[in-house]
Amino acid sequence: QVQPVESGGGLVQAGGSLRLSCAASTRTFSRYAMGWFRQAPGNEREFVARISCYSTTDYADSVKGRFTISRDNAKNTVYLQMNSLEPDDTAVYYCAVRMACGGSLTPNEYDFWGQGTQVTVSS
Repeated sequence: QVQPVESGGGLVQAGGSLRLSCAASTRTFSRYAMGWFRQAPGNEREFVARISCYSTTDYADSVKGRFTISRDNAKNTVYLQMNSLEPDDTAVYYCAVRMACGGSLTPNEYDFWGQGTQVTVSS
């Protein structure tokens, strides 16, 4: 059982930055793809970013150029650096583990999920 734990959410003004962290309790972290998703009230959970076990990355069009996903295998941690935040980025952000090397854009293809961390961007 892998339990990802997110941290780093909070309240920020538009144009500001936040860095989310997600620590996963597994010795084989380096073998797995990781993803970040978000869910705003009344909306479905949507893909934000993914990183493969080889550290190849992919982003939703809405965050491309503003968000950066990275991983530190020595710390079993994945990060989401969020810059130039906009009010539309307001959501609960979830970290997910996919027990495969390649990431996915589809939530159903991830195996373990964190509890989520709230990000609120004020205008």
